[in-house]
Amino acid sequence: MKLDTLFRQPDALPTIPEVVQTLIASFNDDSISIDNITRQIVSDPVLSANLLHLANSAYYKSTNSTTTIPVAIALLGFVNVRTLVISIALKGSFKPIHGLDSKQFWRHSQHTALVARYLAMQAGLDANLAFMLGLIHAIGQPVMYQAMPEKMLKIDQQAPILAPNRIMLEHESLGYSYLEVSAQLARCWKFPEVFPKAITASEKPLEASEFAELAALIHLGAWRSRAEENQLDGAEMARTWPADLANYLAPPSKLALQDFPSWDALGEDMAVLIT
Repeated sequence: MKLDTLFRQPDALPTIPEVVQTLIASFNDDSISIDNITRQIVSDPVLSANLLHLANSAYYKSTNSTTTIPVAIALLGFVNVRTLVISIALKGSFKPIHGLDSKQFWRHSQHTALVARYLAMQAGLDANLAFMLGLIHAIGQPVMYQAMPEKMLKIDQQAPILAPNRIMLEHESLGYSYLEVSAQLARCWKFPEVFPKAITASEKPLEASEFAELAALIHLGAWRSRAEENQLDGAEMARTWPADLANYLAPPSKLALQDFPSWDALGEDMAVLIT
């Protein structure tokens, strides 16, 4: 199935809530009304509950319990609220799909986001942008499984979804990979152009004409998450660590593999999101 044909499959494309559309628009528009966003969140019980849960978590908890959405937004800050709401809403937009381990998929996406954010902080780059890029870098995978399940299952038989050679096999079989699908979906949802371009470039960041640093963050985040999912031992991780990309971002003293924090430490401020 060609890429343009894939995006003409109505059942394969998830519908995102209005509040997510508003928050995506805020990447390009600083004048977005917080009051409008607050009303939209309040009208969604699931988003409201998760936001209050996070605001009352050990990481953010203040002297008094946070019981209203306006107070939660003030406590967490708009950027954190945007990240949380988009993350939860996207996860809820996809139905269970035959052949795709949804729990593993979201865990991989979340872990990629956490590592990308950590690396961005070490390299002096935009950590919040890195998190969101990591989170949606593989969002095209559910679309592919929904639109062409038999084709995807055949690819699965050659290599699992988190195999290092997965992108190459998808290119050979389809002419594109989940990265191109994710990039196109980001365009459909009207994310700023930095999102699709960085996601597409993340396969080979050092060959990118623009956004190479952001692409490297995605690549390294996905590598670290895959290493965890594939249960690589220390020696295998050291052997396959993309040191050239890490050194491109920052000196080894800042991005040494052995210095990575634990998963709990990486995600302590996003406990309600990370599963």
